[in-house]
Parts: sequence; structure tokens; C-alpha cells
Amino acid sequence: MQPMHQIPARGGIDYDESPFLAIWEVTQSCDLACKHCRAAAQPLAHPDQLTNAEAKALIDQIAGLHVPIFVLTGGDPLKRADVFELIRYAAAKGVHVALTPSATPLLTREAVFKLKAAGLVRLGISLDGSTPEIHDAFRGVPGTWARTLQAIAWANEAGIPIQVHTTISRHNAHDLDNLCALFEKQAIVMWNVFFLVPVGRGQLNDLLTGEEFEQVFAKIYELSQRVNFQIKTTEAMHYRRYLLQHHLEERRMGHGHGNGHPHEPAPAYEPGAPTADAGVRNRSWATRRVNDGKGFLFISHVGNVYPSGFLPLYAGNIRQTPLAEIYRNAPIFRALRDSSRLAGKCGACEYKEICGGSRARAYAVTGNPLAAEPCCIYQPRNWTAPAEDSLSAARRAASAAELVTL
Repeated sequence: MQPMHQIPARGGIDYDESPFLAIWEVTQSCDLACKHCRAAAQPLAHPDQLTNAEAKALIDQIAGLHVPIFVLTGGDPLKRADVFELIRYAAAKGVHVALTPSATPLLTREAVFKLKAAGLVRLGISLDGSTPEIHDAFRGVPGTWARTLQAIAWANEAGIPIQVHTTISRHNAHDLDNLCALFEKQAIVMWNVFFLVPVGRGQLNDLLTGEEFEQVFAKIYELSQRVNFQIKTTEAMHYRRYLLQHHLEERRMGHGHGNGHPHEPAPAYEPGAPTADAGVRNRSWATRRVNDGKGFLFISHVGNVYPSGFLPLYAGNIRQTPLAEIYRNAPIFRALRDSSRLAGKCGACEYKEICGGSRARAYAVTGNPLAAEPCCIYQPRNWTAPAEDSLSAARRAASAAELVTL
């Protein structure tokens, strides 16, 4: 019998051969100073970022792999002068391109319409608070909240579908209802709720606990039942487990939705991170079991390839090795696609084939990309929990380190 991690995903994509989603960091250059920036963005572009010719060669490889979704991110992709040309080139190759610009003066009405004319299929915008006070504090520049709403209006005018990204942490977990109410007034197609992956000791205390994850899961599920746009999650793979448990319980009680597997989402994406499930409607693009390195890859501005932008384990560089070879054969990618190698309770969990936990968060908290998801409270059958979970231990260690530096 074929191992489950090698069974082609629904829709015919074999994740051992080709990713469902590829994200390219076209530049690190950006004029914002977001608190949890993965990219270490800076005002000037790196002198060794991929050239125009190298970028087109990368697009050729993406087309050859038949990757369904190709996302251009940054930094701010609009800081790259040839971004419109590259989108046109990709569209001509049959590659579906999405873009995640920053809310800066570069994001003008003219730029939005040029993106549409170039062949962009979706625009991803970040909004992390229902008020300017919450969002602008997070993004580090006053006025970004208003500029983001203006960009949504321009995209609607141009006819570009809008996906809004929200990073959830302690600074805004209380704001979900208000955010949802704000989005209901906008013509968006998807709200992508991204669960923080802590990068550096200073962000660990911003991370929600496992119990708080479950509370947010319950809230977004409740909201998803009444809004006219999809709600998806990123770096919360265990929401698939939550949904499956919830629907099985509804079915047992005799009032299930009866509309298929709840762990098959539509195409949400987050710059640098693989998507997980959050809604139950419109599954025309099935991304079942996508995880870091498993149906997902990330290419940096200088061509380095990683399992995701939040899992900085180097797998190769497209300047030396073809992208397909890196994805298929790099040891870290092969390990992440083999669920039998998961450690701790993730390895013992009966939901590991549809979930697998956030490999990026496991690495950020424990240093082991195959360790148990540190923000999941579910106890698998026949599993005995250790005395202290990895997140509590990491927080305790961070506190001790802070005392040493005082």
C-alpha cells in the first residue's frame, strides 16, 4: 500500500513531485517597519537579488512544474521596477500570479490598474486591526490603515479579487469581530487569518497559547458561517483537526452540513507561509495536507529555496540547482513530507495526515522542525503528555534569558 504522505492530493497534484503554492520574495526592499516582518525588510534592494533574466528563468521553471498559484511578495514587490513586466511574462506562460504589496505611496490607483492590465489574478493586502490605532502601530507607519482601505477600493474598481491578510497575536486577538464587521463592508473574496510564527525572543510572548488558539478557531468558524467571503487560516494546520472534529460532532448530532470534507480549502496564501483551512465552502482549489515543504516552497530574493519563508532551513539555490530538483530531493523537503518522521504527539496523532502541525512554529519554538506543534492542546489517543509543553518551556527559557541581560 502506498504511504499516505505519497498519495497524490485531491486535484491530481503529487506533493512529492510538485508544489501547490510557490512564493517568491522578489525583493527585500520595503518602506514599512512591521513588528513581525519575516523578511528583515530594508529601504534599499539587495545588490545580489535575482536579475530580470534570472526572474524569467524562475517563472519558466514554475510554469514547467505546473504550480497552480505563484505569489510575488517582499519586502514590497512594487519596489522592484520590473514587477509589471514579470507579471506579464508569467501570465503569458499560463502562470496564475498573485501579489502582496505594502501599503505605501507606491500603491497608487495607477499601479493597481497596471497590475490588472499585466494579468494579476489576485491582490493580497494586509490589515491587522479594525482601527488605525491598532493597525498602524503594528505596521510601524502612520496612515497605512487608510491607505490599505483605499487600495481595496481601487482593486475593486479595477476588477482584481482582494484577499486580506491579518496576523493574529496578542496585540489584536480581541479585535476579530470588529475586523470581520469592517471586511463585510468591503468587497473582498477572502480573509486569511495568519497565526504568528515567533521569530526571535522578543516575539515569543506575542504568541497565543494552545487554549487561545482554540478560542480563535471557534470564533473564525462562527464568523465563517455568516459572512459572504471565505475565511482561511495560515500556519494553523490544526484548524483542520478542529474543523473535522466539529463537523463529525455536528453529523453525530444530526445537523451536519453534509457538504464534503472540511479539510479541503480554497486557495488562501500568506507571504512566506503555507495555508491551512478555515472555511467550508467553495473548494474548487483543494490544498489538502499542504504544509511547510509539503506542497509549498519559498524562494528568497537571492534565489535561496526554503520550505517556507518562516522556516529558514536552506535547501538550495536556483542559481546552481533546478527548482524541481531542490523541491523533490533536498533532504529537508523530503523529511517534511514524511509524516512518519514527526516527533512527539504530532507523530502519534491520528490527524497527522491532514494536519501535521506548523513545522515553522515548531522550529521557531524548539529548534526542531519535526517537533510537535507547540500551540496545539489536542491529546492524541494513546499519548501521554510530558510534564511541560514546549511552548511553556520556551517562554520560561526566554524569561530567564531576559533576566540575564538586565
